[in-house]
Amino acid sequence: MKRVDGRKADELRKVTVQKNYLKHAEGSCLIAFGETKVVCSASVEEGVPPFLKGKGQGWVTAEYGMLPRSCTQRITRDTKNGRTQEIQRLVGRSLRAVVDMKRLGERTIKIDCDVIQGDGGTRTASITGGYIALKLAIKKIRTAGLIKESPLLDQVAAISVGVVNGQPVLDLNYAEDSTAGTDMNVVMVGKGGLVEVQGTAEKEPFTKKQMDQMLLLAAKGIKQLFVLQNKI
Repeated sequence: MKRVDGRKADELRKVTVQKNYLKHAEGSCLIAFGETKVVCSASVEEGVPPFLKGKGQGWVTAEYGMLPRSCTQRITRDTKNGRTQEIQRLVGRSLRAVVDMKRLGERTIKIDCDVIQGDGGTRTASITGGYIALKLAIKKIRTAGLIKESPLLDQVAAISVGVVNGQPVLDLNYAEDSTAGTDMNVVMVGKGGLVEVQGTAEKEPFTKKQMDQMLLLAAKGIKQLFVLQNKI
């Protein structure tokens, strides 16, 4: 099948990362999956939410948003939007899956993911870039002597897969995502475990065989993202 941008079924879009993109954040990067571009930043704050006070552990959370002109038409700034809240919870869960909160101490790391241009896969780019920002921030506070050892237990990344014109494909752009029969987002850690799989049939139900094919495609793509993260 010929894809709209000429890629093979198992081929990622061009992925680029510019680290330390923001001057003041403890960790940051600009990550691009093709035309999708997200600024990810990590802010370290002393203290934890009330439900964790006195327990000797930290917290990692995330916020996500799309800038008004990140899409073809202006969108309204709305942090209470259901989609926005669902995505930022997903980013937070994904990053907490690889953090030992005891090692972090009673401090909070907030990951902000701001989409400056959207073309499909903004949540997966946010998770992949959010991990980079998180690791850069942890490196900085370790160097400053605030923590003795890294609380990171593994790395985490995410990618989208789907069924387009009856064929499983990797890393959907917006044109593919908007017409896909099935759309799935996969979050995976370096050891191979799955943090989350979000799959939805938009038209005909997908088969077990197609699901297995999509998970294999996702694993292949995420392994490439792990290599990129490690280089950064």
